[in-house]
This record gives sequence, C-alpha cells and structure tokens, in this order.
Amino acid sequence: QEFVTVLVRDPRTQKEDSWHSYIDYEIFIHTNSMCFTRKTSCVRRRFREFVWLRQRLQSNAVLIQLPDLPSKTPFFNMNNPHHVDHRRQGLQEFLEKILQDALLLSDSRLHLFLQTQLSPEDMEACVSGQTKYSVADAIHQFASLNRRFPIEDEERKKAENDADSDSESSSSGLRPSDDSISCGCKASPASEES
Repeated sequence: QEFVTVLVRDPRTQKEDSWHSYIDYEIFIHTNSMCFTRKTSCVRRRFREFVWLRQRLQSNAVLIQLPDLPSKTPFFNMNNPHHVDHRRQGLQEFLEKILQDALLLSDSRLHLFLQTQLSPEDMEACVSGQTKYSVADAIHQFASLNRRFPIEDEERKKAENDADSDSESSSSGLRPSDDSISCGCKASPASEES
C-alpha cells in the first residue's frame, strides 16, 4: 500500500531586509510512493511559493479543480500565533489534497517544490530543460547538501557500494533559493503533530 505523509510545521520568521520579514514553513515528506525520487525530505517554503505552485499546477491541469490555499488576508499578523497556525493548517490541507491526485503527482514542479530548495525561477528553468541538471539531479543534490535521515543514510551507503563513484554531480550548478535552507528535520514526524 503506497502512502505519502506530508507535514507543514515549524513556522519561522525570516528577515528579508531591515524592513521586511516573512514566515516560512517546514514541509516534511515521508513516502514509499514510486512517484518520489527521495522517500524522506524536508524543505522550507514561504506562502508566496505556495501561490506560485498552485498557479503552475492549475495551468498544467486545467480540467482539475485545485484545492484553495488559505486566503491571503490583509489582516494577517505574523506575530499572532493563531493566524500563523491557521495558515499552516491550510497549507498542509492544500498539500494533502494535491498529493492524492495522480495527475498532479506527475508534475515535476511539485516534486522540485517539495524536495529541493530551488527558487520558483530555477524550478521553471529545470522543468523546461534550461539547466545542466535534471529534476532527479536537483532532488539528489539537495538531499546530499541537507542533513540526512537514518533510513536514507543506509540507502545511500548501499547505493554507493553498488555503484561506481561519479564525481560529476558536485559541479551540477544547482543553487538554492534565497529563502532559508536550514531545516531542523527530525526523523520521527509523530512528535511534531499539533
């Protein structure tokens, strides 16, 4: 039985510059689905990146009615824990619904969004073949830069033993988005549910 567990958690305020701040959220994925390159991943995304993702998915799947994102209200207060948690819950529900649709699961942008820290511009370039790296390369490169999970360490060691060493991936030209890359991922998602 295939499963995809997604958690949106750990909202953090990030300083954009001396005047502007935003909140980003950790997206934790654990799956055994054949659709995913990595079985466990963790990235941080901000609200406007979710908006971008929804627009791209909708333009590629015009016949599907996509779930709504939590409304972008002018009264949203990032210092109000209730506002922040309400948005976090809405973002999680959005991703849970998206990940149940086989057509949407086939969109490479969704996988780059969930399993790399590439900016929307870099995701578009990758999907349209304008980069030296493929979608799978981007996901593997991000995973190698990010802290690993115990299960993935075992898989990596096994893969390294089975394959010849290939040093090409270190010069793939991947670059993360300007958003925070740090990800305090924990191996057990159960303790994080709220």
